[in-house]
Formats: sequence, C-alpha cells, structure tokens
Amino acid sequence: MNRLWVRLVLAFALVVLVAVGVIAILSALTASQEFSRYLTYGDAWPTQEMVDQLAEFYRAHGSWEGVAAVLRWDPGGSIPPEPWIGTRHDRGPGMFDTILADAAGLVVYDRPGGQPGRALTADEAAAARAIAVDGETVGQLVIVAAPRPDFLDPLEQRFVARLRWWLVVGALLAGALGLLLGVFLSRGLTAPLQRLAEAARAVAGRDFSRRVKEEGSTEIAAVAQAFNQMTSALEKSEELRKNMVADVAHELRTPLSVLQGNLQAILDGVYDMDKAEIVRLFDETRLLSRLVDDLRELALADAGQLRLNSRPLDLAGVVRSTVERLAVAAEAGAVTLETQLPAGLPPVQGDPDRLGQVLRNLVVNALQHTPAGGRVVVTATAAPEAVEIAVCDTGEGIPAADLPNIFERFWRAERARTRDKRWPGSTGLGLSVAQSLVQAQGGRIWAESAPGQGSTFRFTIPLAGETETY
Repeated sequence: MNRLWVRLVLAFALVVLVAVGVIAILSALTASQEFSRYLTYGDAWPTQEMVDQLAEFYRAHGSWEGVAAVLRWDPGGSIPPEPWIGTRHDRGPGMFDTILADAAGLVVYDRPGGQPGRALTADEAAAARAIAVDGETVGQLVIVAAPRPDFLDPLEQRFVARLRWWLVVGALLAGALGLLLGVFLSRGLTAPLQRLAEAARAVAGRDFSRRVKEEGSTEIAAVAQAFNQMTSALEKSEELRKNMVADVAHELRTPLSVLQGNLQAILDGVYDMDKAEIVRLFDETRLLSRLVDDLRELALADAGQLRLNSRPLDLAGVVRSTVERLAVAAEAGAVTLETQLPAGLPPVQGDPDRLGQVLRNLVVNALQHTPAGGRVVVTATAAPEAVEIAVCDTGEGIPAADLPNIFERFWRAERARTRDKRWPGSTGLGLSVAQSLVQAQGGRIWAESAPGQGSTFRFTIPLAGETETY
C-alpha cells in the first residue's frame, strides 16, 4: 500500500467517488421537488386559444386595463362575461391558475392570493407564453397548476424512483471508470520513476553507463535529464580516476625501477659508487618527491583545503624572480628566456609562493617544448579587474585535437611521452597543478596554440580588493 501508483489510484478513486456521490445525493434529494415543479409549470393545458383571446383584448383596449374583470370569472357560476377568458378549468382532479404580465415582466393579474405588480419569478418566466399584437410582444401568459397534494401518484412515484436508481448506477459506473483511469494514469506517471530507480540501483553498483529515457511530464523528464548528466559525469570521473591510478602507478614505477636497478648494480659491483651515480639516484628521488607533492596539492585543491597566504602583492616582482631562477636552465637548453613587463602594474590579490609555482610550471613547460635557438617570453598586461600573465614560446605548438586535454592530469601528447633528459623532474602534473592553483585564487587559465607556430599559456589574477583573502 505504500507504492506511489497505489496511492495515486486511491486518490483518483476517492476524488471521483466523492464528486459523483455528492452530485448523486443532491440530485436524489431534489428529484421529487424538481419533478413537482415541472408538473406545476409544465403540465399545463393548451393555452393558444387563451393567448389569442388576450391578444384580441389588448388590440381592442390598447392596454391591460380591465383585464382582471374577465380573468376572475369562475366557470362554476352563470354565463361568463363578454369577452370571456376562463382562468380555472377542470382537469380531472386538478385545476389551473392564470398569471398575466406585461411585456416587461411585471404582473398585471395574479392568481387568487397573489401580488399584482411584482416581477415574474424565474420559473414563471421560463413557462410564460408571449402575447403578440401586430408582431410586438405586449404581454406574457403563465398557466400554473393549482396547488396539489404533497404526495405523488403511483406513476409519478415510479418515475422518481427510477430516476434515483439511475443516479446511483451512474455514480457507481463513474466511480469504476475513475478507478480504471486512475490505474492507467498512475502507472503511466510512476513508470519513469521506477525505471529511474532501477538505473540508480545500477549506478550504485558502479554501472555508470546506465541512462534513462527522458520522458513523462516536464518535471519527471527534468529529473531524468539531471540523472543522465550525473551518470555521465560519474562515468567520466571514474574513467579519469582509473587513468590517474594507472598513470600514478606508471610514474612511480619508473623512478623506483631506476633506483632499484642502479642500487642493485652498485651492490653487485657493476657500478662504482661514485658521485655521478649518486647524482643520478638523487635526481630520481627528486622526481618521486615532486610527484608526491603535486599529487598532494591536487588532492587538497579538489577537497577545497588548499592553504593560501593571499595578500596584495606586486606581480612583476614574482615574475622577475621566477624567470631569474630558470635562466640557467634556459641557457643550458640554448633557449632565450626574457620578460616584457610594463611599468605601473597594479597590485594583485594572491599568494606569492603559489603564483611563483604556477609561473614556474608554465615556463618549464615552455622550455621543454622549445628547441635550441628558440625563445620564451613572459609578459604581463593590466585588465579592468585583473592582471593577465602570458608565457609565449616558439616551440612545435599543440594540435587542435590535443588542446582541450592539456590541463588533464598525466595527459601528454604522444611525442611527449618519453621523458626529456633535460628535465628529469617532470611529472606530467605541472599544468594540472597550475590550473588548480590559479582557480583557487579566483583566476582562470587557458592556452592558445597552433602546430608549428608555438604556444601561449595565459592566466589571470584578480586585482587587490577584487577577491577575499584566503
């Protein structure tokens, strides 16, 4: 009984039964009264002869003045006056009364005990016959059955009983039809929800490929659409997680294999334990440490727990100090590294250490992909609400198909899969870390590139006062 479709069916049935029941009860209670009213106004003897006589009276007198004298004649008396217009005639056990009103509906003559001068009631107006003279309505005639006993004769009672019976039957049929329609409509309404529940259970079982058909009412279709978007995001997230785990294992295995192999060679006497060999082993430990640090920072950024020492600062000083520290590495690769900073850059709101880390990752990435004789330029531009930093290189560029993926973790183009010997500390996470650090400080980062035309990485940092301090 706790199923939604059952509750909907019961609700439909209850509404239909209550509505039809109320109508049936009211109809049954008023059936006798309305039938008696019909007999009073609808079971009248033919009145056309009387209408014609009244029309002649009006034509002869030009008004209804004096009509009461001829309408009051009692057929039980002597010869009627001229012209005679009878108002009470035998109808077996019953009699008829006459009501005459003018064209406006004001009563000119009322039955005995009536009130001349009043307006016709709604029932009287509905039963009235128009009196016309030369095409113009001059009055209205109403024939009313004389008061009769409250009880109905057997035939009339049978008619009322049959009417009440059919009202009850109609109510029962309407209730049954409402119940059937309730079952049909409720199952149709709840079917998409049932499919959605089945798909949700499948997703809970880590089947992120499940989708539901977006159908039903607007609200249910919106829920189905949101569910499909959620499962698409979960499927992508699961794929990224698996890829990340595989890439982390791969990246960790490489330096560990080098360390293990070289140490084993030293123990076996294959390599001498000289300074050069220790330097190579130290480089591998640096790579491991850098990888662990990058993963930790990404995890903190994802959890919203990345600690920032945000304050107003001079971004030009951060750019100069970072470029100076990388000048030796650029010179070793025969790449020109320079800055182009305008005077009077406004202060920005950020963490100087994190901004230096972002800039270092971008410059290192540019140096990695710029051949000897190339050029890397770091520029800064003031914008209305931020300062934009750009790192431009003259490297091989990035294909359009790869450009949307460059900030994904561990993603590298196929030609960049092999480790650059000049940069043994590369982990494949530099751009992802840079993106997380920029976004955590209220900025954004993007890349522009074309094959053979170099690449430009840009990021913005809000001006001081534009963001809250972390």
